[in-house]
Amino acid sequence: MSDLRNKSADGGSARKIRNDTILILVILAIVLSVFLVVYFNKREGTYVTVTVDGRYYATFPLNEDREVIIENPLSENYVNKLVIKDGKASVTEANCRDGICSAHAPIHLNGESIVCLPHKLAVTVTSESRDVDMIG
Repeated sequence: MSDLRNKSADGGSARKIRNDTILILVILAIVLSVFLVVYFNKREGTYVTVTVDGRYYATFPLNEDREVIIENPLSENYVNKLVIKDGKASVTEANCRDGICSAHAPIHLNGESIVCLPHKLAVTVTSESRDVDMIG
């Protein structure tokens, strides 16, 4: 009788392992599917929109190479240099303490952004332009 109990206990354990393995494979398949959908749906952006302290600053096309010095209107001590080159935008210089924004990789896909928290600067790639190029 005790042999029957041990056999059924071992069979239940093997079934649990098999079910856990199936569950893990299903979860991995779902995660991989979501990743592939997001990865292949990324589109090239055409503009870069700059905001400072939550306010619109300027929009620049990604197909025109340029360098722009961005100053926070609330303090002339906050300066960032935005470089648009070869269809990509990057912040190459910033006088903030951490410099995370200037170490960020260049951006060019819709929705990508570079943020400088100390300077309250956000550079975001978009597909549409605003009518006004610069507000001073």
